[in-house]
Amino acid sequence: MGTDKGSIEYHGIPQRDFMLQLLEKFSDEVFLSCHPDRIPEGKYPVIIDSFLDLGPYGAVLSAFRFDPNTAWLVVACDIPMLDESMLELLIRQRDPDKIATCFHDPATGFPEPLITVWEPRAYPVLLQWLGEGNSCLRKILINTDCKIIHTDRPEVLRNANTPEEAQTMKKLLH
Repeated sequence: MGTDKGSIEYHGIPQRDFMLQLLEKFSDEVFLSCHPDRIPEGKYPVIIDSFLDLGPYGAVLSAFRFDPNTAWLVVACDIPMLDESMLELLIRQRDPDKIATCFHDPATGFPEPLITVWEPRAYPVLLQWLGEGNSCLRKILINTDCKIIHTDRPEVLRNANTPEEAQTMKKLLH
């Protein structure tokens, strides 16, 4: 992207703030995960990545290191079309007996790991996979017992990884 994805404004405020405010509707505690060299100022508590250079995988592991007995609703900040109704669907469909609950992304044909409820039982599995040299959350979802939800609004799952995609998202939202 060439810039901090969390600072891009799709809804009149930095996307990071928009997403954290959205998540506050579903949890008493909301945390921002970030690299130790990239801690933004703000009112939200931060979980500093303790598994470095692993991207989202390291963020999920760091959350479990912070509290291994909690289910973690993990949402990436670069999904600007995500809304309250999609999170409600995810939480309503959550299956705590599975390793995770996530959406099926028809654009990729695979589970979407960055809008997912990761259950405490996922932590040892994530560590095991990392020990085997795998740091892909999607591969874990594909190869483990997770609940996959299908939606009739797959466009909401799109993320913005390039300036062009960010501009497209802004146009779609306005």
